[in-house]
Amino acid sequence: MPIVLYYFLAFTAINILMCWTLYLPYRVSQLHFLSVACMAIAAYFGGFAAREWDWPFVLILLVGIGIGAFVAFIPSLAIGKAPCFTVVIVGLTFIFIVKTIIENWELVGGTVGFFGIPPVEHLLPITYLLLIIVGFFIYRIDHSRLGRAASVVFVDKDVAATLGVNVKNLGMFYQIIAGAIGGMTGVLYAFLIGSLFPEFFGFHIIGALMCMLFVGGYTTMWGVVISVPILGGLPLLLPSAVASWRQVIYGVLLILIILFRPEGLISKRMLSTLKRKNKWQTAGNMGKSESRLSKELGKE
Repeated sequence: MPIVLYYFLAFTAINILMCWTLYLPYRVSQLHFLSVACMAIAAYFGGFAAREWDWPFVLILLVGIGIGAFVAFIPSLAIGKAPCFTVVIVGLTFIFIVKTIIENWELVGGTVGFFGIPPVEHLLPITYLLLIIVGFFIYRIDHSRLGRAASVVFVDKDVAATLGVNVKNLGMFYQIIAGAIGGMTGVLYAFLIGSLFPEFFGFHIIGALMCMLFVGGYTTMWGVVISVPILGGLPLLLPSAVASWRQVIYGVLLILIILFRPEGLISKRMLSTLKRKNKWQTAGNMGKSESRLSKELGKE
């Protein structure tokens, strides 16, 4: 496989998973960036455990998921029901702390980077298998009682509380799940790339993920499946002189989409309309088939 295609596919999977970690807490109206810190911690742990301790990949993956869930659980006790702005500040603070620790910790390479992570066979197909599994899990959540409760919380927390929804527990649930996915993504990233640099886990990744989430559509999990390959492949299609400005391009796109189409390219309303049209078309085809069958029986 060409190296460019490999990295495009790898980063597409990574970005979709990370966009979902933002999408899930935003279901209850919380922009939670702590998943980026979970990703960084799990990535460095996975790389260190594989290189220094010779841990198997499966064990590292499971522990990485646990690390992400635990790191998200601790602050969720305080911000499970917190306003969106408070959750944003907590997430950004955690990213700053984790990044600073990594940069000043020589054991994990510091600012130079961490190298020598051993490769894993067939990791790219494994990554996409996990992507499908996580996507199915999120789909089931969205179409469960939890998903319906989250929709009410997003509109009005007080109304949700009067309907018997435990807003704090629901917020904690989405934050912990997002952290667990962030931990899993960090391990996958470490092994897919083979090296780690603290700059990757800086604030610029938040801007890129936010752009991908809101351009695709924050009301449904399917939006990022469309926006991530397009926006992720944009630097490959543009001349290098223009591609170096991709963060500015992402920022402008984010501003434009918020101003002119806040629901993004794909919204729940659009999906509902397509579903109704599909049902009508299916019903129409069935009616035509029954009519033809009746005519044939009448001729006989």
